[in-house]
Amino acid sequence: MDTVVGTLSKLDRFKPDFISCTYGAGGSNRGRNMELCAAVEKSGHELVPHFTCIGSSRDDVRQAVTDFQNLGAENMLALRGDFPPGWQGTQGDFSHADELLRFISAGFPNLCMGAAAYPEKHIAAPSFEADIGCLKSKQDNGAHFFITQLCHDISAFQRFLDKVRGVGVNAPIIAGIMPVLSRDPVIRMTLANGCSIPAELSAIMGKYEKDPASFTAAGMEYTVSQIQRFLKLDIAGIHLYTMNKWESLTKILQAAGIGD
Repeated sequence: MDTVVGTLSKLDRFKPDFISCTYGAGGSNRGRNMELCAAVEKSGHELVPHFTCIGSSRDDVRQAVTDFQNLGAENMLALRGDFPPGWQGTQGDFSHADELLRFISAGFPNLCMGAAAYPEKHIAAPSFEADIGCLKSKQDNGAHFFITQLCHDISAFQRFLDKVRGVGVNAPIIAGIMPVLSRDPVIRMTLANGCSIPAELSAIMGKYEKDPASFTAAGMEYTVSQIQRFLKLDIAGIHLYTMNKWESLTKILQAAGIGD
């Protein structure tokens, strides 16, 4: 927690619109999650807690949302969540995020609800069109905004925007960006989420495979370029996965012309 709180203080200079807080599979880190949410509120930043429907009954959801509101949260990101190892289904009262959104929106109408979007299709979706339909259902069931999964392919992200706007998804979309700082996390996250690795990033990964320091330098330059290109698209903003790497993030944002 000391590291996390220290990161929050270092982000002050960039005046972020919000800080989001992830939620462990099946609520496995619920205590730490609430502790982190409290730290965000205490820091004066706008809090956007994540909440998954994995293993949650209706009563569990009511209590959790009430707890978040008692901390001061006015916004929330509603997710289905990843299944813990060995689980089949959510083992709760909700199977999908749109069901969770509908329930929370009905019971807590003053909350601004967000949901996840997948520019290159959710890995479990049978098709891109089916996934777009799920996104529309989330909006219809109470999502006021969307934060996307990481996407390194700007062209794919633009196609996604064109597609969702074409089917009537008009809620603000915030682009999720994972800074490219080390090789293994990039590979792990892209594979886990079914995301592509564009040729430009692939070249960096191949060229600096055995040179971590040079990879980080090139990856940071790539991230700066990615931020600048994303900001030219029809999006509401960017959501950076900080991973407590505030030093690198500070250099990236400064190089991108964001903040002091």
